[in-house]
Amino acid sequence: MKQRIIHILKNPTYDQKITVKGWVKTKRGSKNVNFIALNDGSTIQNLQIVADAEKISEEILKLIQTGACIAVNGTLIASQGAGQSMEVTADSIEILGEANPDEYKIQAKSHSMEFLREQAHLRSRTTTFGAIFRIRHALAFAVHQYFNDNGFFYWNSPIITGSDAEGAGQMFRVTTLSDQNPPLEDGKVNYKEDFFGQVTNLTVSGQLEAELGAMGLGLVYTFGPTFRAENSNTARHLAEFWMIEPEMAFYDLQDNMDLVENFLKYLINYALNNCAEDLAFLEKRLLDEEKTKKKEEQSEMALLEKLTFVVAQDFQRLTYTEAVEILLNSNHHKKKKFQYEVKWGIDLQSEHERYLVEKHFKKPVILTDYPKDIKAFYMKQNEDGKTVRAMDVLFPNIGEMVGGSQREENYDKLLTRMREMGVHEEGLWWYLETRKFGTAPHAGFGLGFERLVLFVTGMGNIRDVIPFPRTPQNAAF
Repeated sequence: MKQRIIHILKNPTYDQKITVKGWVKTKRGSKNVNFIALNDGSTIQNLQIVADAEKISEEILKLIQTGACIAVNGTLIASQGAGQSMEVTADSIEILGEANPDEYKIQAKSHSMEFLREQAHLRSRTTTFGAIFRIRHALAFAVHQYFNDNGFFYWNSPIITGSDAEGAGQMFRVTTLSDQNPPLEDGKVNYKEDFFGQVTNLTVSGQLEAELGAMGLGLVYTFGPTFRAENSNTARHLAEFWMIEPEMAFYDLQDNMDLVENFLKYLINYALNNCAEDLAFLEKRLLDEEKTKKKEEQSEMALLEKLTFVVAQDFQRLTYTEAVEILLNSNHHKKKKFQYEVKWGIDLQSEHERYLVEKHFKKPVILTDYPKDIKAFYMKQNEDGKTVRAMDVLFPNIGEMVGGSQREENYDKLLTRMREMGVHEEGLWWYLETRKFGTAPHAGFGLGFERLVLFVTGMGNIRDVIPFPRTPQNAAF
């Protein structure tokens, strides 16, 4: 019976015939016997295959190289050697796919992250990326499980859209018009002749459409790809990324904060409880990496300690105004160690956010009530006329993890704000109509999935937590 390695290791049936298939990690041995480390991606653990030269031909053994794919028929037995509790004595081995060692680039040695990004089609076979992508799957599963168990409905917002949810531009255009000879009107491209009869783009957010769902189903969430044409080549930016965006009818800002804290703790706990081996490996990898850094650059906590600590802490909640006061009164500011200016009204930079989280409070922080001039048009305005009921969740090593708000449900206030910010109301007539017909208080937030995976895995570059990163000048694979 064919079995995956994870099931064999968890529920071994010794002295039984089994079939196992996977990719060769390493092969060592002598003329008489070879020991093959086999992995099929189901677990970080390899299964040792013992290939006796009397049973397996020399011709086959020569083809068993790192990266080759093989099928093994044999008997599972308790191992007498060190390093593993069980092994398979092979009766026969079939070569499913060869890997010429002179050409296969993922050999059993250390590789840089930069090199492996260039080998994205093969990097899931490495121990590091196998661990990362199994954790990514577990977190994605936990997202759906959490919302399902809490009465939310999965809402599929469109990927092609005629609106800019943030009013920020930087969108990817979608068109079928000829790039050589597009139809023109008054010297400009006439998008009325395009496939959709109007300008369309790849979405930057499913939030606005999710709000429509919440106004009928009460509790909804989106989880899908979003796109931003921001020409930024940093370790924190992707042009294509996945967003989780719940929207909740009858929720206010307090409810929103309670939900996001509970949600994030649930996801991290799920990873701790279901990805222990992968997290332990990544922690050891990070500890080895830390040894090469200067003491002041080293993390105060190991990966598992950090994750456990975040789950155990009550997130610190304070207003934007209170946060600015803390920053202004900090020794860091007085000694001019901040690169960017601190004053009321600025959009806080990552260095400010991380100072609050890592130096001042030493735990996750939820900032609320931001100046309206630095936030989107749809956020509910406070009575002071200066701030909105926004919230940002700040995490160590990351900065902003989540952005959200109570939404403006008053038609007149929303319309006025859209006009003030130059948002085209004609294109969002449907959004405005939800405020005309049965409007209700509601709130929501957006969690960048890759940022969550980055935090949980402890990786340093967001390009290493998505299978095929899309960045400026890079759309390979």
